[in-house]
Amino acid sequence: MASQSDSSDREAFMRKRNKGPAFKFLVPLVYAPVLPLIRISLRKNPVVRDRLFTLVLAGAFAHGFYLVTDLYDIESK
Repeated sequence: MASQSDSSDREAFMRKRNKGPAFKFLVPLVYAPVLPLIRISLRKNPVVRDRLFTLVLAGAFAHGFYLVTDLYDIESK
């Protein structure tokens, strides 16, 4: 069983940890405008354009998957 001091230490740690912004939730603000810029700026080089677009899109989906699995992990505990 957890004692009172264990729970108070955990609450203090969580308060300390949550002071700054969660940058992992702000990442879509970076890659969302990058996707159309890739399509526009690399219009004359379609091979590179398509590969880079696919790579950034896969990274976006991987990041979203990471966030969702992290949330489910926290809820299950």
